[in-house]
Amino acid sequence: MQPFDGAFAQAFQLMVSADPALMQIVGLSLQVSLSAVVIACAIGMPLGAALAVLRFPGRRVISLFVSAAMGLPPVVVGLALYMAFSQAGPLAVLDLLYTPAAMIVAQTVLVTPIVAALTRSAVAGLMEEFDETLRALRASRGQRIATLLWEARPALLTAALAGLGRAFAEVGAVMIVGGNINHVTRVMTTSIALETSKGALELALALGIILLILSLAINAAAMGLRPRPLGLAYAK
Repeated sequence: MQPFDGAFAQAFQLMVSADPALMQIVGLSLQVSLSAVVIACAIGMPLGAALAVLRFPGRRVISLFVSAAMGLPPVVVGLALYMAFSQAGPLAVLDLLYTPAAMIVAQTVLVTPIVAALTRSAVAGLMEEFDETLRALRASRGQRIATLLWEARPALLTAALAGLGRAFAEVGAVMIVGGNINHVTRVMTTSIALETSKGALELALALGIILLILSLAINAAAMGLRPRPLGLAYAK
């Protein structure tokens, strides 16, 4: 293992020179994580809003499940998806194992509960504030959900950023279903784990610095979202 100062110097050299291997790993990480967050938002935001607005049998059970799923162990999710996508699994026909698509599915499963729970909390707060007005306007259930989602834009953006941070940090599930195959399914977190175990710290440090920068940027963006007075967007 080389001295730490030399490893840091080489890590910065890789970043400055835009090393192709480094850029490929970062690019795949962005592709997988951003795709998973977009899908998770498309599922989780309407689900969270529906749980906040609608009243139906099983609503409490679903809400409890969504909240509990925020803490799903990534390796368990990875194992379950591995069994589903493997040749003996029910989804083997999809041929997704050891592909970026499988990694997107894994991250989507982990991120969706976070987005749904945060959306439910935000919309429930707005529902208390605007419920009487929406009833007076005779808004349908769909109009209520759409209006409250629109009014909750800052909170929804925070939920999306929280999901993105979770996706970027994921390693267990994506390693199991992706296989950490070079130039195919190797992302920043799995590469850091592999390169560190090999003692090749320069690439691990470069990826770690980039991952840290992305995480700090996400946190800064989330903290920068200040609560603002909300006006009701629905008009009869």
